[in-house]
Amino acid sequence: MSDDDRDFIAAALPVFISEAEEQVERLEHLLLELEASPGDRDLLDALFRCAHTVKGSAGVFGLDTLVGFTHHVETLLDQVREGRRALDASVSTLLLLCNDQLRRLIGAARNGTGDDPEGAPARDALELRLRAACNAEPPPAPVSLTPAGERLWHIWVRFGADTFRNGMDPLALLNYLQGMGRLEHVVCDHAAVPDLATLDAETCCLAFEFGLRTAASREEIEGAFSFVREDCELHLVEPDAGPEQFVALIQSLPQHPRLGDILVSAGAISQAQLHAALADQERSRTVGAPAAPLGEILRQKSGVPAAVVDAALQRQAKAEGGEDRFIRVHADRLDAVINLLGELVIAGAGAAELARLSRQPHLVQANDQIGGLIEEIRNATLQLRMVPIGESFSRFRRVVRDTAAELGKEVALEIQGGETELDKSMVERIADPLMHLVRNALDHGLETAPQRVAAGKPAQGRLVLSACHDGGSILIRIDDDGRGIDRERVLQRAWDKGLVEQGVVPADADVLNLIFEPGFSTAEKITNLSGRGVGMDVVRRNIEALRGSVTISSEVGTGTRIEIRLPLTLAIIDGFLVGVGASRFIFPLDAVVEVIEGRGAEASMQPDGCGVLALRGQPLPVLSLRTAYELDDTPAPARSSVVVVQSGARRYGVLVDALLGQHQTVIKPLGRMLRTLRGMSGSTILGNGEVALIFDPEALRRFAEQPAQRTPALAAR
Repeated sequence: MSDDDRDFIAAALPVFISEAEEQVERLEHLLLELEASPGDRDLLDALFRCAHTVKGSAGVFGLDTLVGFTHHVETLLDQVREGRRALDASVSTLLLLCNDQLRRLIGAARNGTGDDPEGAPARDALELRLRAACNAEPPPAPVSLTPAGERLWHIWVRFGADTFRNGMDPLALLNYLQGMGRLEHVVCDHAAVPDLATLDAETCCLAFEFGLRTAASREEIEGAFSFVREDCELHLVEPDAGPEQFVALIQSLPQHPRLGDILVSAGAISQAQLHAALADQERSRTVGAPAAPLGEILRQKSGVPAAVVDAALQRQAKAEGGEDRFIRVHADRLDAVINLLGELVIAGAGAAELARLSRQPHLVQANDQIGGLIEEIRNATLQLRMVPIGESFSRFRRVVRDTAAELGKEVALEIQGGETELDKSMVERIADPLMHLVRNALDHGLETAPQRVAAGKPAQGRLVLSACHDGGSILIRIDDDGRGIDRERVLQRAWDKGLVEQGVVPADADVLNLIFEPGFSTAEKITNLSGRGVGMDVVRRNIEALRGSVTISSEVGTGTRIEIRLPLTLAIIDGFLVGVGASRFIFPLDAVVEVIEGRGAEASMQPDGCGVLALRGQPLPVLSLRTAYELDDTPAPARSSVVVVQSGARRYGVLVDALLGQHQTVIKPLGRMLRTLRGMSGSTILGNGEVALIFDPEALRRFAEQPAQRTPALAAR
């Protein structure tokens, strides 16, 4: 191997690993989908393509162990796809285990070894099971005899980019076809060949359309392409094809910007017919008459059906309109751009403050324009990191399948709102808490089939993962229709552990929240899944570290719902800036409902900083920041305001000294000294260089409801 080859492999290997991991992830999802619809041909074809892509790409990098193992998987998938092997529960389980092995081999390639010696015994055992499954197929049905007499088939084929690298020769294939009959009107698609300056000699760009006059059947013609079938696009039009078959072929062709090229590629007309029609069109221009449309000429003189021409025109319009394009960007680069954007937002706020102090209208106007552009760039850049949460939800299909089987339960998983978008960094960090909650619902919440039938329920349990946007945040729910939570049992365990004073009975919501206390468990015995009292407190701590909250509700015998509320992003938000004395605070703008005068609230304030204000006939709890956080560095103003904040389904008011308006907020983590500060989720830098603390609406509400546990905050002095 030359140095250039080694450099190429070193540079391209990370890309292969990333794509292979995506293919393996997709392979698992397809297998789980096929369990519900095992005869879906589209899913079976997609499943085979995933395995074939991994095998073909791994061969380029010399990952022989991965190639060899994937080949056995591919063989079984091919038999399933062709209907020679049923995709029953045993085959599906075997393929899922093989998929886990593929994931381990890809991980070994990432580590630079390319092999997994420790997993060799398990891999060998899986290979034996794959061979046995393949040999268990029934003999193929006899193929019907080839009809007598030669007929003219129209064939269009585009070879894949890796055809050469996989050791295949398209011209040798054409020679083989010539042995089956006679090739006619062979035309190479020049549009598929790039300029010489960008041509890669190892990349195949060949596409042909031709006629094959032969007595062979469709199966025999397709069999000639068996070695390259998954590396090419192949379309066969039978000799007696009608307009509808040409229409279907045209719709499946790749981009051909010209109408004539599309019709020739589909076999609807020959090159000679196209040249004759173009000549007629050109002659009509030379005599001064308006040129007739090419499609009209072909309809009149070549007998092309109107439906075929219309399909070609639609394909042409789609090609000219362009299609979605994607580019793969390393996550670290995107994070670096977002960090720079945060600094730009802070610098822009500083420039705006200086412009305001200068009292020069033109400078203020220019800074307003810059601020608007920064906001647009911010929104567009943050959108780049938003991904559908359904990708994360789909991973739990396998978890539910395997865990339910381990527990001997029948469970159906439903996913709702998978298109809801969330910051990718948030999706990655919420995966572990969700995993624990799902496994907990399977172990504790859902009953076995006999227990459910005895309770008058369907034998199969129901677990629902859902997500939606709600008030500027994302709401994730885990619902099950299981046994529910026994509050008396939870309370008894809390008394036994000293979490609640003996004999004290808290409110129902507070009893359920005891589940999130460290070391709490109601399991009678320890299992592989639960019973050690470790996990639910970590779940809440991890969610709160994301500036989120988790709540639980349950009805005995009906089921349990766990709600997780998270901000859409951890980077930059729109904030509402307020002042209390010399200190500055920011509320997430999405959580601010309205602002009212605080005169009534001031009169009702208790020594602990809590009060009640009548708002449109309804009591509104109010918290005084000055009292709660002991911000007595400056005298209280003569007039104050109440910011009404929404937290989930609840509203409460916060008494502040000054309203300083909307502020683009770059979220910075709290320092070590301030991490225990209750009610806060982060900090930010204002345009004048001051530091402002960012409130977490849910944490602040809980802080207001527990005055006895408050700890004074640090005022800006």
